[in-house]
Amino acid sequence: MEMQQVRYFLAVAETLNFTRAAAQCQVSQPALTRGIKLLEAELGDELIRREGRFTHLTELGTRLLPMLRQCYDSAVSAKALAAAVTAGEATTLRLAIARVLDLQLIMPMLRELRRVFPGLRLKLRRAAPDGIAAMLKRGEADLAICGLLEDDWDRFEARPIFTEGFDLLFPADHPLAAEAGAVPVLAAAQAGETFVLHRGAGLNCGAVAALEAAGVDSGRAHEVDQCDDMIALVEAGVGVGLVPASGLADTQLRRRRGLGLPLSRTIAIYAVTGRPQPREAAALVNLLRSADWSAVAPPAAA
Repeated sequence: MEMQQVRYFLAVAETLNFTRAAAQCQVSQPALTRGIKLLEAELGDELIRREGRFTHLTELGTRLLPMLRQCYDSAVSAKALAAAVTAGEATTLRLAIARVLDLQLIMPMLRELRRVFPGLRLKLRRAAPDGIAAMLKRGEADLAICGLLEDDWDRFEARPIFTEGFDLLFPADHPLAAEAGAVPVLAAAQAGETFVLHRGAGLNCGAVAALEAAGVDSGRAHEVDQCDDMIALVEAGVGVGLVPASGLADTQLRRRRGLGLPLSRTIAIYAVTGRPQPREAAALVNLLRSADWSAVAPPAAA
């Protein structure tokens, strides 16, 4: 099976028009048709059916489309990688990272990646979940490390790496900050505490409903989309912060487990199925998935 033939098939599958597909591939229409016929002969059946002006994929063509697209993308990626390695070029790995994710969590993996690939250049971008989804779709990020995205695009490939609970953040002089152990969320709510919520931390509609069930009046809660703003509000005594267990680890605020808080978030590595990836991306995925996360991801409070 020749990649040129696969390219012709993908062009027709995209345009459903032989004339436009030939122009896209910069070949004559007869040459494109011959290439597809050779591919069909090798695979044993029709992939594309022409009925007058109407062109459509057969059942076999429809089922093989994602595999052939991935096959072609991988071949293009391999060729580009070989050229880059031969030329001694440095590779850039573009990572989209959730705003409420401590970079220190993945620093050991990034250090190891740099050790294995000394010429690697990292490009890190922080964003909210919808921004991360957009960057992946537009090809502006090779990988994303974030909570589970609510976007249901069928080309997103998520590999979970750990699940964690949520903690409460108090200023140092807060009465509840002096208590040992976990703090009942309901008790804090009944004491009239106003909560500070970070919408980028995995608090979707279902999570807000869980907060309401735990006694938190989300209608009175402050909302932020930057970690520094949450720290500033909590330090000023404006409210009690609600953060993932691994989030804001370097702050001087007092942290307590939230007893009775039915919340958790899963951090995953996202990629786009069928899209060429630098070899460094695959290496980072393996490092993240093989890491021991037990120290940073205790089970959610009961």
